[in-house]
Amino acid sequence: MNMIFKRKLIIPQEIKEMYPVSSRGALAKKNNDEAIADVFTGKNDRLLLVIGPCSADREDAVIDYISRLREVQEKVKDKIVIIPRIYTNKPRTNGTGYKGMLHQPDPKADSDMLKGLISIRKLHMRALNETGFSCADEMLYPENHKYLSDLLSYVAVGARSVEDQQHRLTASGLDVPVGMKNPTGGNLSVMMNALHAAQSPQTFIYRNWEVESKGNLLCHAILRGYVDARGNSHPNYHYEDLEILCDLYAESGLANPAVIIDTNHANSGKKYLEQIRISKEVLHSTRCNPDIFRLVKGLMIESYIEDGCQKAGEGIYGKSITDPCLGWEKTERLIYELAELR
Repeated sequence: MNMIFKRKLIIPQEIKEMYPVSSRGALAKKNNDEAIADVFTGKNDRLLLVIGPCSADREDAVIDYISRLREVQEKVKDKIVIIPRIYTNKPRTNGTGYKGMLHQPDPKADSDMLKGLISIRKLHMRALNETGFSCADEMLYPENHKYLSDLLSYVAVGARSVEDQQHRLTASGLDVPVGMKNPTGGNLSVMMNALHAAQSPQTFIYRNWEVESKGNLLCHAILRGYVDARGNSHPNYHYEDLEILCDLYAESGLANPAVIIDTNHANSGKKYLEQIRISKEVLHSTRCNPDIFRLVKGLMIESYIEDGCQKAGEGIYGKSITDPCLGWEKTERLIYELAELR
């Protein structure tokens, strides 16, 4: 076996005992969970915004950014529910590059996953305790979800993971909304099959236990665009794409038809400023068709303090070290504009 077993890592129960959620934090998460679930079940028609950095790279800047979101949330609370992104795992297309705070709590240092596990829990806890936001994270490693399960209000399964059996089955056992992205090649049947699996009861192995899940009826689609065989990006957020997804849901028999539109990635061709235009176009589509209005629950936007991105060693505060993001001034303006359009 070509692996070196370096050390046995702390288990979720132990880290939760070391860094427990406060009663105030638990209540805030419960209230957030209920508000978000009401959007997905159609009890409330506010717009969800899953918004924040492409990847969480440093605690101080992430908390600064989320604190700013808190002030904006209070001003748009009648129209918008904000779910901050704290993405602590970063999938890499070719397996190289910065893999997120779990791997490298200090982007300039070597990988240290024990420190990483502690760092990501402390970051999510700080966000909850200081801002009242229970945030979103990507489930890159299904077996790691329990390290943060009492802190998260939203989970995303990425385009490279959506076909994986363990991701689908684990999603079926979570009690918060799980968004399944369309795969990088764009095949929507793959995404719909993932939703079927995640909404259904399952029996499987999880962290060396035989477990049974009840199915997660809050699992839903995320459209993020796709890349063709020649490497060209193509969007799938237009009116016609949303009509197609409406039909697929109608044929599927799935509960709570819903989609979040990822405004970056292949939908923007990684041109981060396009997120502004794409967000407004999606809302325009919802006003033209009541079925699309009911289907589209929100937007996913990559945003940070500074526009664009940088290399990991440059050290510019609040600027992404992975994909480029909208800066704060543009972000704040966009949120207010979306609230008016809603």
